[in-house]
Amino acid sequence: MTEKDSRALKCAYLPLERCRETYNASSDGMLGSICFGSSGAVENIPDQLTGISTPALDAEGRERAACELWSVDGHVSNGAKGALSFSYNDHVLFGQIQVDEADFPEREHIGKTPLQWAAERAYSEVFALLDEMEFPYVLRFWNHVAHINVDSHGLERYRQFNTGRQDGFLSAGRGIAGAVVPAASAVGCDDGPLTVYFLAGRGSCPVAIENPRQVSAYHYPAVYGPRSPTFSRASVADIGGTRVLFLSGTASIAGHVSMHVGDVIAQVRETLANIDAMITEANRMVPDARFRMDDLCFKVYIRSAQDVPLVRGELERLVGKDARMLFLRADICRRDLLVEIEATAGHPMAFDIGRDA
Repeated sequence: MTEKDSRALKCAYLPLERCRETYNASSDGMLGSICFGSSGAVENIPDQLTGISTPALDAEGRERAACELWSVDGHVSNGAKGALSFSYNDHVLFGQIQVDEADFPEREHIGKTPLQWAAERAYSEVFALLDEMEFPYVLRFWNHVAHINVDSHGLERYRQFNTGRQDGFLSAGRGIAGAVVPAASAVGCDDGPLTVYFLAGRGSCPVAIENPRQVSAYHYPAVYGPRSPTFSRASVADIGGTRVLFLSGTASIAGHVSMHVGDVIAQVRETLANIDAMITEANRMVPDARFRMDDLCFKVYIRSAQDVPLVRGELERLVGKDARMLFLRADICRRDLLVEIEATAGHPMAFDIGRDA
């Protein structure tokens, strides 16, 4: 095995019934594992999985449970600090934290909502860990926020989350705009604690990618909330000598305006146009990367399960019949958006979520 191979970051999307077998077979190099399913399904998952109440969907939109597994070749070390659990080797760290808003009820009177406190706490703990472990660069964040479009305390919960997230960045001395901001997504889940999971690295800083078709999220005008979202549109990371692309959650937005309201097919097309623009920009900024649309493995968040056949059909038409797609039923960060798509490329991928899965 070469030094490059021994560092390789790998991902798998698998049905829950295959997850335990795969986890046990590669447990020595397993970085992290996330299970997506209904609330009932994630209550009964193996202890080593982090459950999120976001159902996976089969080709007809029926609910099932699926897993996302990140691993490397070779041994990893495991640790925990407070609510954080993490695994790492010399080159990459995977961590996850779940924070219950019920832990913060007494703080409402000092100007922050429970969700703001939970988000600030989660991000502050993440950055404190990364500083301690000397992993300076976040490669990618994933955020799952219960009831993300619901208004409470006079403000939509996604906007509360953005404020708390940014406070976590600021309290840790992290930049909130420009090339230092990592790729990320934030979508809804049916219930449960705020869940944040992430990948971090050493070595060179990831190359942040912005979309020439869109305003950078951290420059959104105040109409979208008191604090802008803190993420880049994509990033390219060097992990063990391999270029890995992390595309943030991407939707039907041009400039900063939601497009094709009410038309899920048109939203898919606009979203794919944005993804294509980011691939082009990534290849311009990192010329030796040479990413292509058919390299990508897609995670598709869809507001209505009944739209799965339409969205899947349009994606297969635009990307190809062999496109790898995991569908999850989730609310999107804006009420007028029906679908959001994220993707990765450049790493080995085990994919067993077929057309009937």
